[in-house]
Amino acid sequence: MTMSNGFWPRWTLKTEGAIMPDERLPLGQSLVVGLQHVVAMFGSTVLAPIIMGFNPNVAILFSGIATLIFFVIVKGKVPSYLGSSFAFIGPVAAAAGSGPEVNIPLALGGIIAAGVVYAIIGFIVQIVGHRWVEKVMPPIVTGSIVAAIGLVLAPLAVQSASGISAANPGGDAFSRWIALATVLAIGLITVYAPGSLRRIPILLGGAFGYLFYYLLTNVGGYGPAIDFTGVQAAPWFGLPAFTTPEFSWKSVSLIAPVAIILVAENLGHIKAIGAMTGRSYDSYLGRAFIGDGIATIISGSFGGTGVTTYAENMGVMAVTRIYSTLIFVIAAFFALILGFSPKFGAVIQTIPGPVLGGLAIVVFGLIAATAGRIWVENNVSFANPRNLITAAVTLILGAGNFKLDVFGFELEGIGTATFGAIILYHILNGFQNKKEEPIL
Repeated sequence: MTMSNGFWPRWTLKTEGAIMPDERLPLGQSLVVGLQHVVAMFGSTVLAPIIMGFNPNVAILFSGIATLIFFVIVKGKVPSYLGSSFAFIGPVAAAAGSGPEVNIPLALGGIIAAGVVYAIIGFIVQIVGHRWVEKVMPPIVTGSIVAAIGLVLAPLAVQSASGISAANPGGDAFSRWIALATVLAIGLITVYAPGSLRRIPILLGGAFGYLFYYLLTNVGGYGPAIDFTGVQAAPWFGLPAFTTPEFSWKSVSLIAPVAIILVAENLGHIKAIGAMTGRSYDSYLGRAFIGDGIATIISGSFGGTGVTTYAENMGVMAVTRIYSTLIFVIAAFFALILGFSPKFGAVIQTIPGPVLGGLAIVVFGLIAATAGRIWVENNVSFANPRNLITAAVTLILGAGNFKLDVFGFELEGIGTATFGAIILYHILNGFQNKKEEPIL
């Protein structure tokens, strides 16, 4: 079965079995499934801007706008939700700071630059095809880059979980125990929760950590209490606080390379969707890159984070076997409604730092662990010395945040890990022997 030949899918009604991208459920069921996709992306889409110091309302709003942009550019044929990308956290922190100290306008300039590079790659793929992308970034390279991202972010997670700040440089035990309780809650929910609750462990684990912190502090008086003054003062509906970008060569040079990582993410997602639906979406790969790139440019132009296709929503599709692209239009409109609620944003701002730290430990760890899945699913052999050296060097460059001055500009850990993985792999590949002996 193939997609319809028109610009938009002609969604045919179907009420049972797998629902393909050009099919749809009845309206009531479509609304429920669309809301579930919002819940699935919610934890990560909100967590990323909070860690970076961005406005979560703006991030939620532009996740909806980005999803609609992506939908239009891929002609409604590829099911996907776009949300805040964690790949930007490290480079943004290096270029503009993080948390309350972040220089958001400078960060936005770099995010826009990354979107431009990403869109250009998409146009090239649209013109000459996608095979070269897979050759430049084979699974050993993409997996190593993904692992390096998680490792680069590890210190940020530990700092938040420990309650470390300018006023409290050593952190405190209370924050660490709250963070660990949050981590444990996420793990228990992931493994033991019934049915669909296992699909939203970050959201539920964060809710547990928040409630646990509230009971200990606001009720028990142990530790700094949550301040709800801002929530009470915030209106239910209104425009979020938009921010105008500023451009500096330093922020652009540090953040723009994230486009390479986004390409690797999107490539993997398109392949995964194809495997789930039994259809090939390779012909839409260029459009998918362009859509994600343009969405990132528009988001960054108004104060939002860079965006990417979301694995959480792919997980929902895998469980429900509902791939209708119409569902993602519905999800996007739900996100727009949340984005225009300052009270919702004020509630998000009350999340305690140690709870965010616990969430970050899990999320960043999952990013690093995803590398293993990429390698296993693509049968990457570490008996091959080229693969082993590529992964080993990339991981240490990322984990150690190896900085390198290139023509007067400093690349941070994610940049050196990304370009190092690509360059090293192809140097070793160019000089490989016809018969390679295992290194270990």
